Amino acid sequence: MGISEYTRQEEEKSENNRLTSKDTNPKDSLATRKIPFSTIPAPVLAEVGVAMLEGARKYGRHNYRVAGVRASVYYDATMRHLTSWWEGVDIDPDSGLSHITKAIASLAVLRDAEIQRKFVDDRPPVSPEYWQKDLQTVIEDIFKKYPHAVKAYTQADIDTQELDAIHADRGILE
Repeated sequence: MGISEYTRQEEEKSENNRLTSKDTNPKDSLATRKIPFSTIPAPVLAEVGVAMLEGARKYGRHNYRVAGVRASVYYDATMRHLTSWWEGVDIDPDSGLSHITKAIASLAVLRDAEIQRKFVDDRPPVSPEYWQKDLQTVIEDIFKKYPHAVKAYTQADIDTQELDAIHADRGILE
């Protein structure tokens, strides 16, 4: 190990110690081993709070803790929000919030129902454990058959093409 590598490692140790302990407060060493709410991004937490507010206004705050939650209902809601987002619809038109935020809120309700034992498990019978491993074998065969993938086309490609077309129409060259 060279001197610069040793110095870098020592600086990392020093930074880690600075972030996890402080000589002046003995509580720090205990507090860093508790639930780390500081690891949750505040803007996302706030958005989920707004999504939960919408649900509270529509259905009654914490209704799911009393009425219970059917797995299929929240799975379907989550998947609708995720597929809408995946297909390029960023904002849920009903709430004005991100579809991702709405999916997170659905999952929060679902997980809370599990924790509170208000979860109605209407999922299908359990699939055999090997089903994903079997599919992985098929995936590996596809990669062997097509070792050099053709470039994926994404929304970024379309946006660039549209921008190029606009620039061409306006006589703007990059």
